[in-house]
Amino acid sequence: MLLLAGALREAGPSFARAVAVFSFTVALSTHPARGVLRRRLPLSNLSANCGSHLHPVNMFNSCNVNKFYHSKALTSPYPGSHIERSKVPEDKMGWLIEWEDYNPVEYTAMSVLGGPSWADPQIDDKSFSPKFNERDGEVDRKSLNGLYVVEEGRPRNPAGRTGLAGRGLLGRWGPNHAADPIVTRWKRDRSGNKIAHPVTGKNILQFVAIKRRDCGEWAIPGGMVDPGEKISATLKREFGEEALNSLQKSPKEKADLEKQLQKLFSQEHFVVYRGYVDDPRNTDNAWMETEAVNYHDETGETMDNLPLEAGDDAGIVKWVDISEKLKLYANHSYFIKLVTEKRGAHWNEDPECHE
Repeated sequence: MLLLAGALREAGPSFARAVAVFSFTVALSTHPARGVLRRRLPLSNLSANCGSHLHPVNMFNSCNVNKFYHSKALTSPYPGSHIERSKVPEDKMGWLIEWEDYNPVEYTAMSVLGGPSWADPQIDDKSFSPKFNERDGEVDRKSLNGLYVVEEGRPRNPAGRTGLAGRGLLGRWGPNHAADPIVTRWKRDRSGNKIAHPVTGKNILQFVAIKRRDCGEWAIPGGMVDPGEKISATLKREFGEEALNSLQKSPKEKADLEKQLQKLFSQEHFVVYRGYVDDPRNTDNAWMETEAVNYHDETGETMDNLPLEAGDDAGIVKWVDISEKLKLYANHSYFIKLVTEKRGAHWNEDPECHE
């Protein structure tokens, strides 16, 4: 029995609209040639406090159109395994599209089944009674994209079918919340002057990137939100651990580092994106969501006092020039693109792509 009916009665038409949008999003995003991607579709309960025009639905209004919203979540083999997802045709991704023969592969990694503190029990565990779509003790089971459907006790991925059921590498059933700090500065020459791109004339922005140990891809130095932890604390903690190797510092070094981090993370910033992440770890029943926030060091002085050093899950950390040529983990390139739009920085050499 679906929980959808009860949710509809409580939430009214807004929930129905949200479900409809998410169910048809995939169908729209997989046909770029038809031109429908240029429409801005209203998603419910998204980034109400962003304070800018950079809304998550801008993913449908990009010159470099791709299968952003639900593409990497269909890749095989599943990360860290030899598991192949069941094939999901483009016209069968949406849950509202009937597919009686849909039989996704069931997979949850042993590292999750082992019962670590960051993971839920199996859904059929008699001691496990999760409260989906709400705050469940210290665990936030609410989605940044509004209500999601729960069918036969399992949350259903709002972006559509993935060809794999269970949780894969993800600890939580339903949304798994992360935070991604995007720390930027202007690229400068030896005299301290900003460097502009020779074609567009726009200043070049740089951001702190890490090379992930698990897959070797470059990414924003983010991580998972701990139960009961505020997003702001996660953003600062993850940046310190991933990009500054804070876990290996002496007590005095940690104290000095904390002062500099506080200076950086208490200054002007803006929320780039809040919502679903097209992540290769996603399954039909568990998915990644994030809040990506840009912290910009306008003069570069703050970051000069924070020498980069890879730590925790990072193999390498460095400043990277931002442009459309970036190939990053999950949909991190999209977040970076939004930052360049906000900052008026260089992104694309093609004048037809400039807004």
